[in-house]
Amino acid sequence: VLFQLRNPSSPPCIGGWIPWFGAAFQFGKAPLEFIEQARSKHGPVFTIFALGKRYTFVTEEEGTEVFFKSEDLNFEQAVQQAVKNAVSVPAEAFYQNHSNLYSMLKGKMAPSNLHMFTGTLCKELYERMAHLGTEGTGDLNDLVRHVMYPAVVDTLFGKGICPTSQSEIKEFEEHFQKYDEDFEYASQMPECFLRNWSKSKTWLLKLFEKVVLDAERTNPSEITSKTLLQHLLDNLQGRHLAPNYSLLMLWASQANAIPIAFWTLVFILTSPSIYKKIMEDLTSVFGKAGKDKIDVSEEDLKKLPFMKWCTLEAIRLRSPGAITKKVVNPVRIQNFTVPAGDMLMLSPYWLHRNPKYFPDPDMFKPDRWKEANLEKNAFLDSFVAFGGGKHQCPGRWFAIMEIQLFIVLFLYRYEFVLLDAIPKESPLHLVGTQQPMAPFQVQYKCRE
Repeated sequence: VLFQLRNPSSPPCIGGWIPWFGAAFQFGKAPLEFIEQARSKHGPVFTIFALGKRYTFVTEEEGTEVFFKSEDLNFEQAVQQAVKNAVSVPAEAFYQNHSNLYSMLKGKMAPSNLHMFTGTLCKELYERMAHLGTEGTGDLNDLVRHVMYPAVVDTLFGKGICPTSQSEIKEFEEHFQKYDEDFEYASQMPECFLRNWSKSKTWLLKLFEKVVLDAERTNPSEITSKTLLQHLLDNLQGRHLAPNYSLLMLWASQANAIPIAFWTLVFILTSPSIYKKIMEDLTSVFGKAGKDKIDVSEEDLKKLPFMKWCTLEAIRLRSPGAITKKVVNPVRIQNFTVPAGDMLMLSPYWLHRNPKYFPDPDMFKPDRWKEANLEKNAFLDSFVAFGGGKHQCPGRWFAIMEIQLFIVLFLYRYEFVLLDAIPKESPLHLVGTQQPMAPFQVQYKCRE
């Protein structure tokens, strides 16, 4: 049902027959497909009414400047309720902590500080790859997760702080996977609708009480020796919320980086010319690929620009369906007035498919990134996967680095035989990277 609310100059609004629920059922079933249909029918700006809220989508570039620069939009108000639902941080504490913690994370994970993580992460990734053995068969997404998850957790949280040993990890992984799978729904809905998710959340928060105690007990006075978790604890107001923020940090460090590493590998392995170029680059920097251990530094990664292009191109193609801010005063976008109270949803997914900025937008073309000034940490125009303005993802440079580092080590060590066709991306999620809809089985074997 199409109807107008409050103001005749508002964007077209898609609702439903049931008050409060609105279009929630149809929208929640497959958000990306629903939005594609709405775009075709109503144009690039439209509103969806669901669960008592109005979500106004901007799917072309006209609204990007307003979204990133307007003082009439507020990021904290947009995400506060989601954080409360997802990790039980009350509104007052969220507003009290957000600015300080964001600044801390942005500083600690800035490009100039990445060298502090690279050595540890390289060592941890090697250790985790050893558990895969010299050969085997498996779903590539699982293989990526089994290596990256514990390596990144040990790097950011400190070794032995989170469960990452083979004996401990199974139960933890089961709970974290359940938590991650339904995170998006749980951030928008009352917990009583998601009983299994709620159980996993409770289990994880209980575990993080111990994690926090261990991190505090081993917290060194020397700033350069602290883990990212210990920096977070030092800057947090409200000691009782430390497990909640620790869980949020864990989710933020894993939820997008692991699927992007998977998709980057898929795109490389299924394109013979790109794979050949990557392997030639690796050989030029590290010598002939084989099972020998290599130490990869930040300087080494700078010698592999094509690898970075591949990572950014995978991010472009698998970006979130929407990033959000709350409209606190009415704003004009195109010929519409978006009323106060709406959630304004900017769509990286569709912006990245605009042929004006990305010719052949559905093609994996890493070479398009040679136009970006990556030496000065500037992306291509209309690339908004990490947000923009003053609320860009503070961990974006670490995420790009960890994915590059993982792929360098993985491709240098193993050769692969692909057993499945490229899986389609799931249309089920609006927030975060799209997951594969089916397994992608590979055989892997250590290089001679």
